[in-house]
Amino acid sequence: MKLTVTDADIRRKAIELGIVKEGQPVPAEQRSRIAAALLAEQAPRLRQDDVPVASSIRVQPGGGVEVDGRPFPWVVQADAIEVTLDPSGAGLVRLTIPTKSVEIIKSSEEPQA
Repeated sequence: MKLTVTDADIRRKAIELGIVKEGQPVPAEQRSRIAAALLAEQAPRLRQDDVPVASSIRVQPGGGVEVDGRPFPWVVQADAIEVTLDPSGAGLVRLTIPTKSVEIIKSSEEPQA
């Protein structure tokens, strides 16, 4: 799918966003931001039926994770992964896994809530 943005589209969006008024030129320094907003609107969106959804996620003591009875990470969505890196080389990764149910098992050593 080819995404396109015309000068008329940029003018229309700039007016819609309140950056300029009708008849005013769009500032050159704003054109790329406006074009990016228009392209984001045109980009295909995933529909609920297009993504795999886990039936269950089971988090076990010690960090073991099973998704639908299989070892993690068979259903992780690559477009929904956030990675934060620290200058030391350590990092944080957040994964999004669609599911219909979640079960978290507490260790017998943990106090009950």
